[in-house]
Amino acid sequence: MASTPPWVKALKPSGPQGSELLKQERDQSNVPVEKLSNFLFTKEVLDRQAKILDILKAEKVFDKSQNYFAGRVERFQTALARAKRLQQLTIKHQWTKDEYQMAAELISEPGPYGLHVSMFLITLRDQGTPEQHKLFLEKAEKYEIIGCYAQTELGHGSNVRGLETTATWNPEDKTFILHSPHLTASKWWIGSMGRTANHAVVMAQLIIDGKSYGPHPFVVQIRDLKTHEPLENVCVGDIGPKFGYNTMDNGYLLLNNVKIPHVNMLAKLSSVDPNTNQYVKPASASLVYGTLTWVRSTIVLQSGGVLARGVTIAVRYAAVRRQFQDRDAKEWETGENQVLNYTMVQIRLLPLLAATFALHFTGRGMMALYQENQKRMAGDAGKASSDKRSAGPEELYPGTDLLADLHATSCGLKALASTTAAEGLEVCRRACGGHGYSSFSGIGSWYADYLPTTTWEGDNYMLTQQVARYLLKSARSVLSGAPPANDTTRILHTFLSRRDIGAAFDILGSDTDLVAAFAWRSAFLTFEALKHRDADRQSWNSLLVDFWRLSTAHSQYLVVRNFDHALRAPEIGEALDSETVGLLRKLFRLYALHTLEREGAEFFASAAVTVRQIRLARTKSVMRLLGEVRPHAVRLVDAWRMEDWVLDSSLGRADGRVYEDLFYRASVLNPLNGVTVDPYPGVEGRGGRSCEGMCIGGKRDGAGKGRGGGGDAGGRGGIIVGFRSVGGCLVFCGLGGTWMGILRAGIWEGVQNSGDGAG
Repeated sequence: MASTPPWVKALKPSGPQGSELLKQERDQSNVPVEKLSNFLFTKEVLDRQAKILDILKAEKVFDKSQNYFAGRVERFQTALARAKRLQQLTIKHQWTKDEYQMAAELISEPGPYGLHVSMFLITLRDQGTPEQHKLFLEKAEKYEIIGCYAQTELGHGSNVRGLETTATWNPEDKTFILHSPHLTASKWWIGSMGRTANHAVVMAQLIIDGKSYGPHPFVVQIRDLKTHEPLENVCVGDIGPKFGYNTMDNGYLLLNNVKIPHVNMLAKLSSVDPNTNQYVKPASASLVYGTLTWVRSTIVLQSGGVLARGVTIAVRYAAVRRQFQDRDAKEWETGENQVLNYTMVQIRLLPLLAATFALHFTGRGMMALYQENQKRMAGDAGKASSDKRSAGPEELYPGTDLLADLHATSCGLKALASTTAAEGLEVCRRACGGHGYSSFSGIGSWYADYLPTTTWEGDNYMLTQQVARYLLKSARSVLSGAPPANDTTRILHTFLSRRDIGAAFDILGSDTDLVAAFAWRSAFLTFEALKHRDADRQSWNSLLVDFWRLSTAHSQYLVVRNFDHALRAPEIGEALDSETVGLLRKLFRLYALHTLEREGAEFFASAAVTVRQIRLARTKSVMRLLGEVRPHAVRLVDAWRMEDWVLDSSLGRADGRVYEDLFYRASVLNPLNGVTVDPYPGVEGRGGRSCEGMCIGGKRDGAGKGRGGGGDAGGRGGIIVGFRSVGGCLVFCGLGGTWMGILRAGIWEGVQNSGDGAG
């Protein structure tokens, strides 16, 4: 490819320049970005992040310039190289687990060690005995063995109790025999399994003397530690390309009567006594609950930052992008208008900007609740257990009273937060117009990689049943006369005591009343669902849509409440000036009122608000708040501290050089522009032109033949007119000959040349 001509390099975007526009945006706001960042994340965390980022940027393997151009195999190989280097850097710099996780998040792509770190190590640690820690965990922590967590199957995902893989206890030799009896028993979607892992924690139905005791975890070696080839009677591989997440080798696994020793069943929580052949039950079901709850709480915590990435890109770009002239502009005002000035763009982006802060504070509240319950659980494990409540979808054991509130909260907020983030990213992409469809926007790939979060760790629609189950149980408790024991029963009790009087919440003038209106709606929908279930005797299936609405309403209440509580905390006044706190309060109102007017039918049906209040919220309050937040939008996204290297986005550059970066990536970094093609279809049966494809490299002379020094199998230095598959090989048809070779893991093997080789 010819280099970019000097006259092209000299071109600049038409003025005003993006850098000038973003400076103008920042100059019109007095938001103290550094103080707000420190309040959100702490100075210590941000300083540590900056040091880690400098280390990563200095490493060639983490160069992102070709991320958007590489194919699946190349992307996976690069991701594996990065994962290996990241582990080496962790040892070199003695990073903690939090620092390792921070580095992984800065790299911003799923890595092949992802499930080894996030699930394999955690499961071994939390469910293994001291003996098993020595046998498996210590080796895994040193990366002497690489593992994954194999639960989901081809035929079962959410219904964990329906898993088909079996682990049959053999009393003769004290072993377990793991088997995949059907094709649908194949483990599927298992991260790190496709090509990387040599061990797996396999969730399988424990069978003793013909009786099933439900799914339990077993450590199974699946590949040879030296050759990395699958072991005998193990069929394992990668499941293929996906909508996103293609730097991760999600895999499949089938086992054919694979025998493992007794010690390979993780036995901290439950076990099989090898002497009596009897099953030993879990001491506390709440301990089994713990890992799932932690993962869901983490998803809630991360959702604000996930969404902030898209909002940062879209807001900055909307401030740089100019389109059309304001219809009401004065006749001497001839310039085009910034896209961010249009209310149709503001109504899409600014409520999402508010949502980033709402989710951030909710995530912090969620983790605080988790930690509080961990302390209580450590002291009271098993005391509050109740077997009256059966296990639901995604559960292995009945829930406990002690964990019920945390479990329901984590389920509901995981569903709402991840849905808000995923759907919000797509809104951000579309708000960027045509350029949002380019990979260089940085939103599309991030959205595609995040999207499975709405399904894993509990499908978002399935999880709403868990929330509904908990709320119905709480409502029955309140109706029976039990005193309020937590926030949930408190709002239900308040609703019962006032439902005949009415609510009359001043949602437009009082933030306290605004939060109370969300609580009222949640309580109303809870008792409505309870009436349909208990009094009307409607089937569970017929109420699933009602349960989804109920879970969404209750979770939205929790987000609004957490946002409000965070802004009332004493420490916020110590960290930020009153004007910035006031702006955050406007973001709170924008999030709450925008949510309320979108869900207006339910708020009206519950009598929490009047039709006039909903109309005023939509036409007056929300629109006024958009105008008040608009001048501060760029500084507010700056506070999230999304570095350019992390965003990897032309549109979201902090310096506003949007168009220069777009053109540079397309014209200089794009390898396709180094490919010369033969565009002519040719005539069937005449030489190489009968093949379908392209010319790679080289030049053309007047006769259309390839010139170059001895073309190789890839056609470099010659012309390749096309290629086809013959007997497992790729046959490249050139104007000067035909090359045949096998492409394996990106490397050519067994290359042959048939023909004169002149190309």
